[in-house]
Amino acid sequence: MKPGPFAGLISDELGQVIPRDDGRFDIVFERTIRKPVEKVWAAITVAERIADWFTEVEVDLRLGGLYRITFRDMDYVVDGVITELEPLRRFAHTWPDVEDPRYHDAYVRYELWPNPEGCGLRLTQTALPPKYLGSAAGWHTFLEALPGAAEGIRTPWSAEREAAMGERYRDTLAAFAQPSDAGS
Repeated sequence: MKPGPFAGLISDELGQVIPRDDGRFDIVFERTIRKPVEKVWAAITVAERIADWFTEVEVDLRLGGLYRITFRDMDYVVDGVITELEPLRRFAHTWPDVEDPRYHDAYVRYELWPNPEGCGLRLTQTALPPKYLGSAAGWHTFLEALPGAAEGIRTPWSAEREAAMGERYRDTLAAFAQPSDAGS
């Protein structure tokens, strides 16, 4: 697999998939990004910068504020709420499952810290039902574009790139496959 568009500016380890007692999963990514914390903060909290690496969002950047995620190609919209906000350090929002109200408590948290190479980033998505475990490859693909977004460079998502990334996660995710998943 060829390196991502900003390979020299971001580390590339696989995300961790962590099973929970309730049958769901957390996914955790740690990255070193060769950009200042201030630029990475803008890339994860300013709607125009988020659209450069992730997708269209509406952000009311305050505790309790709206965080609306829109994937137009998939006709998918979800309204989350900002639950943590410590400028330049931590930002979190809910990401409820729009198909299953039992899973209303999922969230995404970004944690930043300065390091000698620029910025450390930990992204955690919690409480994923097993059917969404493939999103590990999606997050990995999106994160590859984050250094560009810190400079205002838009990097469109690619289904081919995510599929190739999915191959890197195949063995990790297979370990968590449920018997009902085998036929899908």
